[in-house]
Amino acid sequence: MSQVRILPLGPFFSSTMHKYIRDGQVAVIISSQHGAGWSTWQRRDDLLFEPAIVDYLLRKDLDHLLEYLKLKYPDLKNYVNVKSLEVEWVPEGSEFIVMEYDGVETIYLKDKINWIKA
Repeated sequence: MSQVRILPLGPFFSSTMHKYIRDGQVAVIISSQHGAGWSTWQRRDDLLFEPAIVDYLLRKDLDHLLEYLKLKYPDLKNYVNVKSLEVEWVPEGSEFIVMEYDGVETIYLKDKINWIKA
């Protein structure tokens, strides 16, 4: 049976930011299509983890998601096509970055990157 937890993040994040965790994996929201990047274009890390948005996406309830975004985040500069949003799962506690190219966002786990040493 899946276990879902919604927890506040650590001290380096806003005290109101939470994350959606299922079976030891954290839900991360990214844009999977060309256009506007989700968190990268907004420059808002809270948009990566928003549990309500994750829930709408997992239920494929895009109409209500768009309504929710307009009400909760009226200051968003670039509304992406909500059809381009998807949930990726990252192991809890993993460090990662989100890179964007032409609106398509990709998650890179820190321990999966081969760093070059000078």
